[in-house]
Amino acid sequence: MRSHLLNDVTAESYRRSVTEGVERVANRLATTRQPFTGVTVDELAPTISAIDLDQPLGDASAALDELDRVYLRDAVYFHHPRYLGHLNCPVVIPAVLGEAVLSAVNSSLDTWDQSVGGTLIERRLIDWTAGRIGLGDAADGVFTSGGTQSNLQALLLAREEAKTDEPHRLRIFTSESSHFSVQKSAKLLGLGRDAVVSLPTDRDRRMQTLALAAELERCQREGAIPMAIVATAGTTDFGSIDPLPEIAELAERYGAWMHVDAAYGCGLLASPTRRHLLDGIEHADSVTVDYHKSFFQPVSSSAVLVRDAATLRHATYHADYLNPRRMAEERIPNQVDKSLQTTRRFDALKLWMTLRVMGADGVGGLFDEVCELAEAGWQALAGDPRYDVVVRPQLSTLVFRYVPEAVTGPALIDRANLYARKALFASGAAVVAGTKVDGRQYLKFTLLNPETTVDDIAAVLDLIAGHAEQYLGENLVHAS
Repeated sequence: MRSHLLNDVTAESYRRSVTEGVERVANRLATTRQPFTGVTVDELAPTISAIDLDQPLGDASAALDELDRVYLRDAVYFHHPRYLGHLNCPVVIPAVLGEAVLSAVNSSLDTWDQSVGGTLIERRLIDWTAGRIGLGDAADGVFTSGGTQSNLQALLLAREEAKTDEPHRLRIFTSESSHFSVQKSAKLLGLGRDAVVSLPTDRDRRMQTLALAAELERCQREGAIPMAIVATAGTTDFGSIDPLPEIAELAERYGAWMHVDAAYGCGLLASPTRRHLLDGIEHADSVTVDYHKSFFQPVSSSAVLVRDAATLRHATYHADYLNPRRMAEERIPNQVDKSLQTTRRFDALKLWMTLRVMGADGVGGLFDEVCELAEAGWQALAGDPRYDVVVRPQLSTLVFRYVPEAVTGPALIDRANLYARKALFASGAAVVAGTKVDGRQYLKFTLLNPETTVDDIAAVLDLIAGHAEQYLGENLVHAS
C-alpha cells in the first residue's frame, strides 16, 4: 500500500493519476449541456449505498470510472450559464491551479514550522484586502472556512471587547435581511435568546437606520449593552447593501462594535467601477469577505479582517506542543494565534495565484459584468407582465415571482412558483433559487457567471412561466 503515498518514489504515478482525473473533469465541463441531469435522491442513493467501501478497486482508473457514475455525471455544474441558483460562482483557472498545488503539498497554516512561505503569503493577502477596505495600518485578519465562521469570530471579538461579566445584557443589532449566521453565532457565544435585535428594512431591503437609532436608544435606556451592529454589504436574498456611513456613525455614538458582513459584496473591493458602493466599510471594526463568492474562487476561501490587530488576542491560546508563548516573543508568525481553527488549509494560495495571473482589475471586471447583467435582467423583469420583481439590484441578485394574468388567490400563486422551481430543477434545464418575501413564495436568480446572457435569463423565465401555467391549469381543471 506504500505505492499510494505521495513522495519522491511515486511522483510519476501522481502525475499520471492527477492528469487522468483532470482529463475526466475537463471532458465533463466540455460536454455538459445543462447544469443538472435531474437525477433524484431515490435514483442515485441506491447506487452509492451499494458500494462496498471495504472492497477497494485498487486502481485509480477504475475508481474514476465509478466516480463518474456516482458524482461527475450528476453533479450540479456552477459553470453552466443557466445555473442561477445560490451564491455559487464559476471558478477561475489560476485558482484551480492553486488548489492542485496546495492539496499536494498539504501545508497546514497553523504554525510557521508547517507552512513557512504559506504563512507569509496569507499575511500579505490579508494586508492587501485590509488595504482595499481601508482599515488602516493596525489592521490584521486571518483566512477562514467561510462567512459563517468569519461572522462567528468577529462577534466573539465584539463580545470580549464589550468587557462585561453580564452577557445577558449584550445586544446585537442587524437587519431582518441579514444572514442567519448572526443568530447562530449569538447562540454559540452563549448569549440570551433576546440578544439579536432584528431591524426592519426599507423598500430596497436595506437596514432602516432610524429604527436602528431608536433601538440603540432603547437598549441604552433599559440598561442593556449594545455589543455589536452587523451591517450587511450584499444580503443573501437581495444583494442589498446597508447604509454603511450612517451605521458607522451610530456605532461610534453608542460605543458598539461595527461588523460588516461583506461575504457577497466583497467583490466590489476589486471593482474598477463600483467600489463606491462600499463607502463607509472603512469605519468597520471587523469585516467578513468570501472570496469564494464574488472573487470566483473555489470553496473554501474566506477571511475575517479587523481594524485593530490587538483584538485578535481573544482567539489566542498557547500550547507547548504547538505554539508556545516564547514563539510570539521571538516574533515567529503562527497563524493559529489568530484563528478559531488549528489545522487549516492553505486556501490563500488560490487567491494569490488569481491575483498574480489576472490582477485585481481582472477579477473585479468579472464581478462588474454580472452586476451589469443583473441590471439588464431587472429591466426585462420590470417590463414583463408575467412577473413581479421585488427590488432593483445593487449587486447581482434578482428576486421575483410569476403572477398569472387571471385573478388567482395568493396561496395558489405561491404553490405555482414553488412548483415551477421544483419542476425546473427536475428537468435539469436550469437551476434557480427560492425564498420568501413578506410571507409569500418568490424565486431568485443569483447571477455570478459572466457567461450568462440576457437571452439565458429570458429563456429561463419562459420555462418558469410554462411550468407555473401548467400547474395552475391542472389545478383549475381539478377544481372545476
